[in-house]
Amino acid sequence: MTDKIVVLSTCGNEIEAQRIARHLIEKRVAACVNITSNVRSIYRWKDAEGKEVIEDASEFLLIIKSRRDLFPQVRAEIALVHSYQVPEIIALPVVDGNDAYLAWLDRELG
Repeated sequence: MTDKIVVLSTCGNEIEAQRIARHLIEKRVAACVNITSNVRSIYRWKDAEGKEVIEDASEFLLIIKSRRDLFPQVRAEIALVHSYQVPEIIALPVVDGNDAYLAWLDRELG
């Protein structure tokens, strides 16, 4: 098991995805962020009147590479700049990986 993590977060549009990705890199809490488009999310939420509805949304997925000890900062920075009321912020452990890539991650992170 490594101390590296992959954090997943979704955004409603490409501009916001790029803004969040750059913000995380600038703050050095992420070494790399991949942005994937055309992610379809289906979930239960409340509409403007507070009625529960099933949403079907097109989103952009951020795949954020970081380190476990930086997760509180990653979470805080995403929450600070994200437009969603409740943004998805999920950390997954990196069990193993290319040693050179994992070392590069360490050099890029604060």
